[in-house]
Amino acid sequence: EATLDLAERRRIRSAIRELQRQELERDEETLASKRFRPERSSHRQDDKENWPRSRCLEEEQQAALAALSERLEAITSVEELTKLLRAAGEYEERKLIRAAIRKLRAEEIEAATLAGNVQSKQ
Repeated sequence: EATLDLAERRRIRSAIRELQRQELERDEETLASKRFRPERSSHRQDDKENWPRSRCLEEEQQAALAALSERLEAITSVEELTKLLRAAGEYEERKLIRAAIRKLRAEEIEAATLAGNVQSKQ
């Protein structure tokens, strides 16, 4: 309603500003409580729509890595393994191939050391 008293208008405007400030504070508190709300469970919930698909992809990747591991056991040439390493795209594949290269090199060093020991004894 309209009032002609300037002092009363100031008090009304001041009260309106105070109500707006309190409303902003409540909104900020609500946002903060939503932002920092503790998780309902100890593990992160997966996106339920994509979960079966990601699970399937993960299983396929594990199967591919197992097959690659078996193939790497049969390879006895560092050069072949190096070619595979350069062609590999996935981190896990490269990791397996590098491990196979290290293993093969260690076996070569061990064989050379044994051969050296046999020659020195003769």
